[in-house]
Amino acid sequence: MNSKTGNGSIESSSCLSTTAYKIGGTVALSLILAVSLMANSFIALIVYKTPTLRKPINYFIANMAMSDLLYSMFWIPFALSALHTASWPIGGKFGLALCKLNPFFRNVSIIVSIQNLILIAVNRFGAVVFPLRSPLIKSKLCPFFISATWIVAAAIFSPYLFAYQLVEFSGEMWCLPRWKKAFGESSSFADYVVTDPILFTYIPLVLLVLLYSIILIKVKIQAHPGEQSANTQQQRNRRNRNVFQMSTAIVLVFFFAGYLLKLSF
Repeated sequence: MNSKTGNGSIESSSCLSTTAYKIGGTVALSLILAVSLMANSFIALIVYKTPTLRKPINYFIANMAMSDLLYSMFWIPFALSALHTASWPIGGKFGLALCKLNPFFRNVSIIVSIQNLILIAVNRFGAVVFPLRSPLIKSKLCPFFISATWIVAAAIFSPYLFAYQLVEFSGEMWCLPRWKKAFGESSSFADYVVTDPILFTYIPLVLLVLLYSIILIKVKIQAHPGEQSANTQQQRNRRNRNVFQMSTAIVLVFFFAGYLLKLSF
């Protein structure tokens, strides 16, 4: 009798723990989605509405905000669904479309963010290392670069639109990649998974570290002829601090984007 009572208590406790986890996860993810929708939309709106903010770096930040918004819209609803059921929640043609678009747009948004981090680094590099030359990325070229980030990302992950299929197991629907069925027996999803992190994690990381290292060195050793006033020294220290903070923030955002990319695979 005591054994049965003990087992019943354990099962009840486990059930309560699972319920609490689902409720907590649902609340947390819902808050993240709401904050993402408001914050990223606000960033893009501010850049669009404020003429003084219409600069290349701010355009790229707004583009990152839109990619982050897209990621949240496609990842969080299905993460919420996964809290309550492991199988794919929607069937039919609409469910198949979402099955293909969900991994596609999640990965596209991450690659777009990584490309924007590179563009921001290149923009800063030109402004600091070649201050007397015309900007490496001019404002009138921003629409081209922004469009290119989306086109490149979409082209890279376009195979997802063909590979992901709804598969039925034990009466439940699952969204799974059917790589060989879509592209033949010689194709390998493993090779695809290995190649993308190299191209969009390791190589961009090396490039970011190289560019910001040059920027920091240039700012540090930049010569100022003559005696410097206290105000000039304060401005220089403030600029050095801003460059260092931006460099650190860019690298941290890059690592976060790379982590999301790893999870998406």
